Amino acid sequence: MEEELFKPKKRIFMALTSVSALLSAVMVYVVWKVSFPGLYQISWVLPIILGFVGVVLVIAMLSGVFGIVMALLGIPVIKILYFWAWKAINILFPFAVVLGHLFNIPRDKIEQSFIEVSNKLVLQHKVKVPANRIMILTPHCIQLDTCVHKITRNVENCKQCGRCSVGSMLGLAHKYGCHFAVATGGTLARQMVKQARPKAIVAVACERDLTSGIQDVFPLPVLGVLNERPFGPCFNTRVDMKKLEAAVLTFMLEDDIAKGEANAKEASGQKAAREKN
Repeated sequence: MEEELFKPKKRIFMALTSVSALLSAVMVYVVWKVSFPGLYQISWVLPIILGFVGVVLVIAMLSGVFGIVMALLGIPVIKILYFWAWKAINILFPFAVVLGHLFNIPRDKIEQSFIEVSNKLVLQHKVKVPANRIMILTPHCIQLDTCVHKITRNVENCKQCGRCSVGSMLGLAHKYGCHFAVATGGTLARQMVKQARPKAIVAVACERDLTSGIQDVFPLPVLGVLNERPFGPCFNTRVDMKKLEAAVLTFMLEDDIAKGEANAKEASGQKAAREKN
């Protein structure tokens, strides 16, 4: 399931992050070396303190990168290393973007790779939560632009006509009993997360929004599913429902999966009976 969900793009971000960590270590050393004479004149203790702080920062960054590498290789990562891996991602991401620009790597490619690395870390952590603590979150561009039904405050207003992906996503949420929300922007999305208080999120969006959203809600585990943009960015976007459901099931307990399948089978039987009558 994991290989179907997430393609191997992780090496781009991993390479840029590793180089960024090494360059950061060099910068820390240069700062310490340049500051040494002045600090020593004030007090012989100050260079030692600055050096100690610098060593701690470098070890923390390199430990985070090491944790990411372990996760990508499928090696179990202890909780503290998982935490530092995430800290390393958040700290080094801007440096990775700058390096990518220097090497003519498009930002969206770096963000795609970041999302892959993030997903891998979450999958490696094997998070399992009740279905009613899982939230499916997507921006409003997933709705058909000509639709008159407002769903950003209440997704139940969707009539599930099938002209966009919202109806299918709402049906998936009903099937398993998950939360489903459509947000007009990052601020509203954060409010919805705060209100629903999920323990895991499956987010559907573009590279930019997924990247910023994943960083905003940490330490909440998030699986990111890139949207499809047949009409360009931020307009009548869609989602691959197989990938979305696979991501939701990754977080779900076996009992809730069985209940969802039973509910779907019952609903299908009732529909067939109505059509027959």
